[in-house]
Amino acid sequence: MAPGPRLISRTEVLARRLAARWLIPIEGDPIESGAILIGSDGRIQEVGHDANVSRPQGVPSHTWEDAAILPGFVNTHTHLELTGFADRIQETEFASWIRQLRQLKTTRSAEEYLNAARQGLADCYAAGVTTVADTGDSGAVCLALAEAGGSGIAYQEVFGPHPDQAEQSFAELRARVLELQNRASMRLRIGVSPHAPYTVSGRLFRLVAQWARAENLRMAVHIAESPAERQFLSAGTGPFAEAWRSRGIPLPQPLGKTPVDWLAEHGVLSERCLCIHAVQVDSADIERLVESRAAVAHCPLSNRAHQHGAAPLEQFLKAGIRVGLGTDSVVSVGRLDLLAEARAARHLAPLNAGDVLSLCTLGGARALGLEGKTGSLVAGKWADCVVIRLPRDRGRVLEDIASSSLADVLLTCVGGKEVYRSV
Repeated sequence: MAPGPRLISRTEVLARRLAARWLIPIEGDPIESGAILIGSDGRIQEVGHDANVSRPQGVPSHTWEDAAILPGFVNTHTHLELTGFADRIQETEFASWIRQLRQLKTTRSAEEYLNAARQGLADCYAAGVTTVADTGDSGAVCLALAEAGGSGIAYQEVFGPHPDQAEQSFAELRARVLELQNRASMRLRIGVSPHAPYTVSGRLFRLVAQWARAENLRMAVHIAESPAERQFLSAGTGPFAEAWRSRGIPLPQPLGKTPVDWLAEHGVLSERCLCIHAVQVDSADIERLVESRAAVAHCPLSNRAHQHGAAPLEQFLKAGIRVGLGTDSVVSVGRLDLLAEARAARHLAPLNAGDVLSLCTLGGARALGLEGKTGSLVAGKWADCVVIRLPRDRGRVLEDIASSSLADVLLTCVGGKEVYRSV
């Protein structure tokens, strides 16, 4: 694995005062010469103009003359356990790509998965991301987040395409989730992720959805990602159908459903469901998402890399669907850069710089049900923030931030704790 940013050791020093040329609270107008005061509990105490924010004696203070402070980014879809696998798969056809990825995953030990998750988390922090919604089946990301005192949702994946294996797969998932719950905290939640309709039977979908509802667990599902998935569910044809037939697995019943219809049919869609990708959708599917109050994790660069098409982002937003941005894994996109995803999103909807910064922050928090805790710089929320370098010519601040690069991230704090600092 190539060297990259490293996690900063945990520290109990959370109280600090941060000031910069600009402060972008997201909920509220940009503040020139702004500052925030972070308490010893890791929450924001004050936000405002530098001259009006308290300067308690003994509290460390730092000011950036050419930078902006804004909420830490919320990455609504990652696979951090796959860190280090970039450029390891050359196959482009999606069904074959997935098969090769699953084979590649068998080459890693539990310790290697944990080290990969740690590196992936460090890469997120170096990109200004403070909260991640991660899906994986090794449990490594949950462990990495827990030991780092990190913020996010670790969705435990489950697979099982044959209906006869549904009870066993569900029992294994339930046992794994109950084990991981020991790592949960105020900042770390455990969720479940029945992977996708082409890897999970309808029977298993129902079992997981019913249990998640009873236990108040959040759910994430890869859905409507590729044309092959839609072909599989609508007509029982294509590469996924061929793979199921070759393994003696009965095709999904009934056929003739869109992927979003399939989720609704099996009781999956709800306010606590995160629909990952949602590219192959029509107007009726969008209405279903609205009715169920499900959210969407939009991953434009991954969608483009796999030639899945473009998700109807403009229609999602006009319909009032909660949308956050996600990077997907390094296997798909090479590097975890949420602002690059934001710039790609601007090609799909008429968004200004403020809109895309909101998608990266409060929009992502809302998609995950975390808007009361993070996503904006508001007194009482966790002090999750990022400091980004600005050009010296004092251009348009929001556009400057939206066009910034990973190299412009100067500091990242999670709950007031410094987790990344540019050298």
